Amino acid sequence: MLGKCSAAWNSRLKLYAQEGRFFQALQLYCQMQLSGVPPDGFTFPFAIKSCAALQLPKTGEQLHSCVIRIGCGAELFVRTALIAMYARFSRIRDAREVFDEMPRRQNLVSWNALIAGYNLNKQPLEALVLFRQMHVLGIEFNSITMLGLVPACARLQDLETGRCLHGINIKNGADLDESVANCFITMYARCGDMHDARRLFDALPEKNIITWNALISGYSQNGHADDVLRLYREMEKVGAEADAVSLVCILSACASLGAQSIGRGIHEHVIQKGFQFNVFLMNAFINMYARCGNLELALKLFDEMPQKNIVSWTAIINGYGMHGLGDMAVDLFDRMIASGIQADSIAFVSVLSACSHAGLVDKAWDYLKCMKKNHGLEPRLEHYACMVDVLGRAGQINEARNLIDAMPMKPDGAVWGALLGACKIHRNVEIAEIAAANVFQLEPTNVGYYVLLSNIYAGLRNYEGMATVRCMMRERGLRKPPGCSYIELQQRVHIFLAGDRSHPQAEAIYKMLDRLEELLKEAGYVADMSEALYDDKDSEYEMLAVHSERLAIAFGLMNSEPGTRVLVIKNLRVCIDCHTAIKFMSKVVEREIVVRDATRFHHFRN
Repeated sequence: MLGKCSAAWNSRLKLYAQEGRFFQALQLYCQMQLSGVPPDGFTFPFAIKSCAALQLPKTGEQLHSCVIRIGCGAELFVRTALIAMYARFSRIRDAREVFDEMPRRQNLVSWNALIAGYNLNKQPLEALVLFRQMHVLGIEFNSITMLGLVPACARLQDLETGRCLHGINIKNGADLDESVANCFITMYARCGDMHDARRLFDALPEKNIITWNALISGYSQNGHADDVLRLYREMEKVGAEADAVSLVCILSACASLGAQSIGRGIHEHVIQKGFQFNVFLMNAFINMYARCGNLELALKLFDEMPQKNIVSWTAIINGYGMHGLGDMAVDLFDRMIASGIQADSIAFVSVLSACSHAGLVDKAWDYLKCMKKNHGLEPRLEHYACMVDVLGRAGQINEARNLIDAMPMKPDGAVWGALLGACKIHRNVEIAEIAAANVFQLEPTNVGYYVLLSNIYAGLRNYEGMATVRCMMRERGLRKPPGCSYIELQQRVHIFLAGDRSHPQAEAIYKMLDRLEELLKEAGYVADMSEALYDDKDSEYEMLAVHSERLAIAFGLMNSEPGTRVLVIKNLRVCIDCHTAIKFMSKVVEREIVVRDATRFHHFRN
């Protein structure tokens, strides 16, 4: 067919490999040998590449043996292909051995292959060390080198080295490469430096979808949900078309901020584009609707999915758990198991959390015990933290403490924090102090735990204990994060801080709060000062009255139709007084008010 000339066979082999037809490429290689045409240095790189792509290590070893037997081992591209192949097989030592045996190592291609191999095998430090050796030998790098190195800095969270690489790129002119620029944006984002990520993004004259996704993902991973939505609006203005990767991050931001109408708009766009069968997008929509309080629509989407994976089930289970509907969450989990879906560790965290919110102690014990027995999963720290929370919320503080003592691994801050939270609910200061001592040692900069202990002391009017906690916070340079609440109106998210007067409608909002205060008192509301942090009751009461969720609710009541539901998202736990006040608000204004705080939904109706 192709005659006895190896050039014709090599040309066809190259074509197959470049088109991703790797199986046909290996078949052609076998036919070449059967036809008596000897392979050469131009044959092996494409055969080896095909072998690596198909993950055939035994065949790869046979090809390597053939290379040695025929005497092509010194060929640069053959050796480079072998380095890349062994790296793909997770045999990085063999890749390094092939590299070290090279008689001349002045060619950049081989260095790039090994750097990429180290990065692929999650050995970022070795990749950077190799680059250092390359630099000492005076070998110039190119954009391919950077594509292997920059992710190594991201994996190590090594911002300083990443900046150095960016600097030498600018000096070398390689930063003009679009792929390298995208890589640096991702590196800055993963190292938490969104300022430099955004600055680099803005400096790029041309932006493709990968560039947009790098910055969107960065904002999402760093918890900047409002910036994600701002960037999405920028995309729309310049006519950039979001893909499934962008939309998953944008929907996550909508879920975080309770921006359901923006999410609905995206849902309509997805249906128009025919993306509604993308399982990753559908999972993101289920999560978004559930976290925006629309469980009915979340369940409808879930039921309509032709194929459901573990993420789909976990999203809907978690949604019901957050709404306090533990029985339904448990029923969904059992249905998932019955359908043949294998539960993973994350699914068990979701169902255990649901048991916690609904007080299903016995069911939670059953799940914890069956993890290893029925599913081959060892309970991890997060599962024990959930179980401690289940027991603690149910008032079984001593049982929770005994479970911590019996754990097969050392408890972490989340486990002790769950016990501390339970002690607050049940005012058990003795065990609270034990839990706090442990959690302060494990997570000395986590402000939330100090506030929790202070609130326990406040509830017991233990001002000396409160003063001690405040002193500890001052010594460690810690401050309580400001309460922040979000409410969406006409596809725009409005943000409020405690005591905030920066909103354009601030004057009207405070008048509405004053009017609500009068109506609440007439309805029998009495301020609950059990979490007051200071003994100055007047100033403390004034601060409680302007907590961020109250400002957001007042704004929502002013700007929405009578009878419609008001949904507010808060970054911290709702305090006891606000919980009581919102109950009365719902009654006097005859509106349903839903508040999602850091742990769950609170539904207020009359």
